[in-house]
Amino acid sequence: MRVAIAGAGAVGRSIARELIENGHEVLLIDKSPSSIHPERVPDAEWLLADSCELSSLEEARLDKCDVVIAATGDDKANLVTALLAKTEFGVPRTVGRVNHPNNEWLFTEAWGVDVNVSTPRIMSALVEEAVTVGDLVRLFTFRQGNANLVEMTLPADSPFVGKASGLIPLPENCALVTILRDGQVYVPTPEQPVESGDELLFVVPAEAEDALERLLAPAAHPG
Repeated sequence: MRVAIAGAGAVGRSIARELIENGHEVLLIDKSPSSIHPERVPDAEWLLADSCELSSLEEARLDKCDVVIAATGDDKANLVTALLAKTEFGVPRTVGRVNHPNNEWLFTEAWGVDVNVSTPRIMSALVEEAVTVGDLVRLFTFRQGNANLVEMTLPADSPFVGKASGLIPLPENCALVTILRDGQVYVPTPEQPVESGDELLFVVPAEAEDALERLLAPAAHPG
């Protein structure tokens, strides 16, 4: 199966790795030169282009794709990408990432979205769970069991409180994908600081979970 992913940030790259491990062909598309890092997903194809432009999608040969995933941090861009993929290129299946809860109603078949994935909806489920601050909570395991989606509420005594997320020396192949703060969902950038009480969502290999927990909350998990 050939899959195109619009958005080569942490979310897009994590999806790409999972699909490649499952034997699929993946093309990562991003309009920002700073997001193009072929060495991070070396088995994927990479394209520096704007997925909202028809000419870019023609260059990406979307007509040869079985699935298009619109995974940028911009809901408008995700909607336009999905709509063009469906209406102009006849892509059989489109998946749209919803970043802001107010926009979820737009992500329907009318806009070319077959499946929408709402980060706020996932986060709201986390808020309703009684989670101990500083404890890593596994939410679910990706297919084949080689990576997990985990959550941690950052304790006040974490050494990274107030520091930019890009300065956190995460274990290999671990990615911070979402920050929940004061009921708002933030897509992390390297400059985005993390604060005490933030709920952090990571994709991490199972063998690195303990290391991540000790890194973020060393006082609660010595060793």
